[in-house]
Amino acid sequence: MSEEQAINFNIDVFASFRLTDGIEFLVTETTVNTWIVMGLILLLGVIVRIKSASWTPHEKPKGLQNFVEMCVESWEKFFRSAGNDRIAYLAPWFFTLLIFLLIANMIGITGLRPPTADWGMTFPLAVSSFFLIQFAGIRHRPKAYLKGIFLEPVFVFAPLNVIGELARPISLSFRLFGNVLGGMILLSLLYGIAPFVTQFILPAPLHMYFDLAAGALQAVIFVVLSLTFVGIAAED
Repeated sequence: MSEEQAINFNIDVFASFRLTDGIEFLVTETTVNTWIVMGLILLLGVIVRIKSASWTPHEKPKGLQNFVEMCVESWEKFFRSAGNDRIAYLAPWFFTLLIFLLIANMIGITGLRPPTADWGMTFPLAVSSFFLIQFAGIRHRPKAYLKGIFLEPVFVFAPLNVIGELARPISLSFRLFGNVLGGMILLSLLYGIAPFVTQFILPAPLHMYFDLAAGALQAVIFVVLSLTFVGIAAED
């Protein structure tokens, strides 16, 4: 990685397609790296599906089966403790979101730009959590939920309550985006100033922290906050 490449934090555009006048589809670095993450998840799913055809419930699990069952059981316990029984049907969505964010945050260790270092990726994810919050509240306790937004503590606070609801996806998206981008910038600057012979040694501990430890932590925080907000919206 050259110094010029290391300090270039712009998102590269690989191709563009004009759909109609005023509408253009861009294939960016974020787009391609997101496809790579999705491909890895699909590949993992196919491998587990093929391997699971030979699994039997009466035998002691081992190898991949033991790992998959451990992950599923751990997630179910975590979901019940952090979420709400009313939203148990959303457990697969949040588990998929967690896997996606883990891989997307950690892919920086391979030299690729993490998709979550682009606000254009983290904001739609946060918006999906926002809509899940509204869906859970309106589905499970519509009167109480809408009353809490527009009439509590008194109706004059309704604009502030609405602003508070709209601020959630913004804060969620910026928290994830800022932490991932900050780690990427620090590592890029280090690559830019470190001598070539030391670039394979000095950044290694920082990669372990920013790409692995901090990446996993930020993925868990995003999912836990989203899950908590949805659970609160659905509970009595």
